Amino acid sequence: MTTTPTAGAAINAPAAPTPGAAVALRPVPTGAARITGGFWSARQAANRRQALRTGYEKLESAGNLRNLRIAAGQETGEVRGPIFMDSDVYKWLEAAGWEHGREADAELLGWIREVTATVAAAQAADGYLDSVQQVRGGGERYTDLPWSHEHYCAGHLFQAAVAVVRGAGDTGLLDVAVKLADHLVATFGPGKVEDVDGHPVVEMALVELYRETGTREYLDLARWFVDARGHGITERHGKQPTYFSDRVPVREQTTVEGHSVRAVYLTAGAADVAAETGDAELLAALVRQWEGMVSTKTYVTGGIGARWDMEQFGDHHELGPDRAYAETCAAIGSVQWSWRMLLATGESRYADLVERTLYNAFLPGVSLRGTEYFYVNALQLRDGAHPDEERSVAHGRRPWFDCACCPPNIMRTLSSLDAYVATTSADGVQLHQYATGTVRGADGAELAVTTDYPWDGTVRVEVTAPGTGEWELALRVPAWATGARAVVAGRPVDAEPGDYLRVRRAWSAGDVVELVLPLEVRPVEADPRVDAVRGCVALERGPLVYCVEQPDLPEGLVADDVRVHVAELRTARAEHRADLLEGVTTLTFPARRAAAAATGPLYRPASDDPAPASLPEVVEVTAVPYYAWANRELGPLRVWLPRA
Repeated sequence: MTTTPTAGAAINAPAAPTPGAAVALRPVPTGAARITGGFWSARQAANRRQALRTGYEKLESAGNLRNLRIAAGQETGEVRGPIFMDSDVYKWLEAAGWEHGREADAELLGWIREVTATVAAAQAADGYLDSVQQVRGGGERYTDLPWSHEHYCAGHLFQAAVAVVRGAGDTGLLDVAVKLADHLVATFGPGKVEDVDGHPVVEMALVELYRETGTREYLDLARWFVDARGHGITERHGKQPTYFSDRVPVREQTTVEGHSVRAVYLTAGAADVAAETGDAELLAALVRQWEGMVSTKTYVTGGIGARWDMEQFGDHHELGPDRAYAETCAAIGSVQWSWRMLLATGESRYADLVERTLYNAFLPGVSLRGTEYFYVNALQLRDGAHPDEERSVAHGRRPWFDCACCPPNIMRTLSSLDAYVATTSADGVQLHQYATGTVRGADGAELAVTTDYPWDGTVRVEVTAPGTGEWELALRVPAWATGARAVVAGRPVDAEPGDYLRVRRAWSAGDVVELVLPLEVRPVEADPRVDAVRGCVALERGPLVYCVEQPDLPEGLVADDVRVHVAELRTARAEHRADLLEGVTTLTFPARRAAAAATGPLYRPASDDPAPASLPEVVEVTAVPYYAWANRELGPLRVWLPRA
C-alpha cells in the first residue's frame, strides 16, 4: 500500500473529497482561501504565536511526549494520564501542520519532525501504536475497545498525518499512519475481529487517509466501522450502548444521543463515507439526525451536550443553561459534521450552524490570549458559585486539563479555519463564512473580501481577476438576516435570508458585489418545552449571542437579579468599544432589578404578571458577546435573561 500522496494532495483542508465523490461543493485548492485581517485573523494570530508554542510545552510537562518515549524504549518509568494521551499529541501535530501550511514556520516544522521521530520510534513492528496501552497494558491489545480509545488515537494520528502532508509537505508522519492503518485493515472487519472503538473518530480519519493515499481498503474499513454500530458490540463487552453511539444502527437513527463528542464524530465520519460511496440512504439518515439535533438538542449558542453525567446530549429540549455541558470538543465535532453536510448538499442551513457554533460555542472555549481554556461552556454562572470540579466554569479558564482533549482541538480548528470560508462547484465560487481575505476559484478567478464582520454587516467582494467565461458568485445570506440587501456592479438585487445570493455573469476585474446584513438587536426566546429557560429572553446581534456579565453591571446588581422587558430590549444601543476585550460591540439597554428581595422565601405565592408600568426600577445594563466572557474578572453571567 502506497504512502505517496495522491487524491487529496491538491487540497490543503481537513476534508477533501475525491474527484468522484458525491458532493455538491468542494473545498478550494491549497492556499486559495486565506483570512488576512479582522476578527478571525486576530484569533488565528493568538493561536499561532501563543497557543501552539505553549501547547508543545504542556505536552512535555503533562507527560504525553514522555509516554511515547517510554514506549519507544528511549526512557524508562510509568506512563502518565488517561489512556488517550497520544491523541493530544496528534491534535497538536495536526494544528502545527495546518499552521505551517498557512505560513511557513521553521520552529514549528522542527517540532513536527522531532515529535514525528518519537512517534515513529514508539510504533510496533506490525504497525500497532498506542503508547499507554503498550506500556501499561503489558502488550495486550484491543481487549476493551469500548474504553481503550486505541482506534480513537489512531484516528487522530491519521488526521495529523494528512495535515502535515498537506500543510508542510512532510511524509514522515504519513509513513507511520499508513503502517498503522494497514495493521487495522489486517486486523478488523468482516471475518476478522468484528469490534468497534467506543469513541468514534477513526471513521472520518480513515476516509481522509483514503483520500490522501488512494488506498481503497481504508474507505472500506471506515464504512464497515460505521455500519457495524448498533448491533450489540459494546453490550458484549458489558457496556451500556447509548453512551458509545452503539444502540441503534446509524442508518436507522432519527436523532443524536449519548456522549455528544462521540456522536458527532461518528456522524461526520458517516458523512464522509456517504460522500465517497454515493450512499444516498446513509446521507438521508444523517440529514434526519442533524435536523433532530438542531430542533431539540442544540443550545442557542450552537453548543451541544446538556448533561455533565457522561458528557451526554440528554433528552429532547433538555437544555438547562447553568448546568450546560456544551463541551468545546463537541462544538468542534458539530462544525466538522455540518461542514461535511454542506459539502454534500450545498444547503446554506449547514453553513448557518457552522457560523453560530464557531462564534458562540467554539470560541468561548479559549481566552483572548489564546492560552487558557474552557472545557465546559455553561450559559449561566450564579453568584457565589463554587468550582467543585476541574472543568467547572467557576474556575475560570484553565491553562490545561488532566483530560486535555479541548486545548489542542481548538488549536487545530483555528489553524485550519481558512478551509471553512469558501468552496467551489461547477457553477462557480461560494462564500460561506465572512472574513477579510482572498479567495481563488477555478480558471484564474480571484476575489478580495473586505469586511468588519461580525461588528459590521457589510461584506464587500471585489473581483480582482475575472477568470474565463461566465460563472456564479454565491454569498450566504444567514437565516437571521431579514432585510438583507445587496448591490451588484451598482445595481440593487434581492438577498433572501436562509439562502445564497447568486450572481452569474462574465466578470471583469474591479467588479464589486456588496452584501449588507442588518445587525439589529434580536431578542429571542426558546421553545416553551425548554423548561429551564421558559419565560426568559436571549439577545443576538448578527451571528453573535450576547450575555450579561458581572463586570458590566451597576454596583449592587448581580446578574442573577437582572430582569428585562422585550419592548425595551429592542431599544438596545450598540456601541463598538475598541478599548474593551480587544474590541467588541456592546449592547446597552434598560433592564429591571428583580422585584423579590433576595432574602425572601424560596417558594412563595404566585402573582399575576405585572403591566410594564408597574415593573421594578429601571437600570441601564450592558451586554457583551458571550464568547468574550471571563476574560476580565470572573463573576456571575447570564445568557438567558428572565422577563420582568
